Amino acid sequence: MPDKSSPSPSRKNYLILVVAHSVHGRIRRIHVPHYAIHVVLSLALFGAIVGLGLASSYGRMLWKAAAYNEIRDEKEALQRQNEELLKTVEERNVQLKSLGELATEVSIAFGIKRPEAPETQAATEETPRQHFDDFVTRYDFLQQVRLSPEGNNKPLWYLLENTTPSIWPVHGALGSSFGSRSDPFSGEGAFHSGVDLRSRRGTAVVATADGMVVHGGWSGQYGKQVILNHGPNSLTTHYAHLSEFFVRPGEIVRRGQVIGRAGGTGRATSPHLHYEVRYKGTPVNPYRYLQKSTPQTATFQFSD
Repeated sequence: MPDKSSPSPSRKNYLILVVAHSVHGRIRRIHVPHYAIHVVLSLALFGAIVGLGLASSYGRMLWKAAAYNEIRDEKEALQRQNEELLKTVEERNVQLKSLGELATEVSIAFGIKRPEAPETQAATEETPRQHFDDFVTRYDFLQQVRLSPEGNNKPLWYLLENTTPSIWPVHGALGSSFGSRSDPFSGEGAFHSGVDLRSRRGTAVVATADGMVVHGGWSGQYGKQVILNHGPNSLTTHYAHLSEFFVRPGEIVRRGQVIGRAGGTGRATSPHLHYEVRYKGTPVNPYRYLQKSTPQTATFQFSD
């Protein structure tokens, strides 16, 4: 006799789900074949694998985008640095040209024989490097030469007398002071390396002491600027945001001589004069030099 407890070979395998209604209490059986469960599980596994792949791809895309943005920012920063370096090189070239012209003029004026070029140097077109080396050679040579016509030990600065700034550079009122202040453009804290003297556009600007012009031209955010070197005391004065200037590098100017006119060139919100005094290249408070006089005591003299 056959075993009645063993399942019939024709009976299908399935899962019975019993569902009871919460109100009527009816019980309903749902037969779910095993193959349907296998299909659902397979689809779920496949969906999980696809989702994981998509998430991984999205994560790699975000990482690549971040790396690209970082490289782009570095490129822009390098471009800005390159532009600043180009401006610096251009300014240095102008200074070297002015230095060479000054060296030539002084050599001619005092009858100094300039150093001879090495015999091995070919008589070809002068390269920028040779041009630079020639300027440096003449500059070093002139530094070692005593230029006083009286034959004593006084250097070229014997031409200057009143080398300490002692007058106001322009008729105007004191605006922004030296030191910490709020930047007029960004509103953030900043260091102000000079004083701003409010004045009308075109107001005469004078040298505050005897000195030699070492720069006269455009200086970035300072606009049109004149810089005077006052000799052995290691002081320089800076006159920025000019509308125009009347001096050139190498020229000797006297205290009270008009060297330009006030304006608003460069990074300025209104016409004024930005005035700096520097000791060995470090900005110092110009107010102690302005205290020695008032705007009304300065004697203005126009250069020829």
